[in-house]
Amino acid sequence: MMYWYGNDPTGWGYALMIIGMVVFWGVLITGVLLLLRSQGARGSQQTHPPVLYTAEQLLAERFARGEIDEDDYRARLTTLRQQ
Repeated sequence: MMYWYGNDPTGWGYALMIIGMVVFWGVLITGVLLLLRSQGARGSQQTHPPVLYTAEQLLAERFARGEIDEDDYRARLTTLRQQ
């Protein structure tokens, strides 16, 4: 009498078993992914110095965008190079 009614899971038993397995694997996979992401983030953090532009580069960029005309650009460039 191995398969009596009292020893076999009912419909709710199967449903809870499926839900439990989905939760178990979800937590396990999420934990592994978070662990890998935290380990990878530590090794790949590189500090880059901030990009510093010279006054001449900023002036040339303003001229290229059309914010100042050629005469103004040359006058300001001459002033910068005199300093």
